[in-house]
Amino acid sequence: MRRVRYLASARRDLGDIQDYITQTSGSLAVGEKFAATLRAQCKKLAGLASTLGRPRPEIRADLRSFPFKGYIIFFRYRDDVFEVVNILEGHRDVGSAFPEEPG
Repeated sequence: MRRVRYLASARRDLGDIQDYITQTSGSLAVGEKFAATLRAQCKKLAGLASTLGRPRPEIRADLRSFPFKGYIIFFRYRDDVFEVVNILEGHRDVGSAFPEEPG
């Protein structure tokens, strides 16, 4: 089973999502539960033996994505690690969320 690692960008996204859900629902418990659901989905994806998600070479060569509850989980496989790069709302311009990698 792969370990899950969240990059700082993904941790920031989870915090922002939790804040947004908390604000729109008026309930901290609802916001926390939704963020926990996203983390549980990442753990589930990491635990599956096969390679999952849609390759996203238009963003980065090693990046993959998986839709979940109106959000897109962007991740990559690094040896025995499932690395969560970003978690973004599905309707966002995802290309603008990823700066160009230095050549």
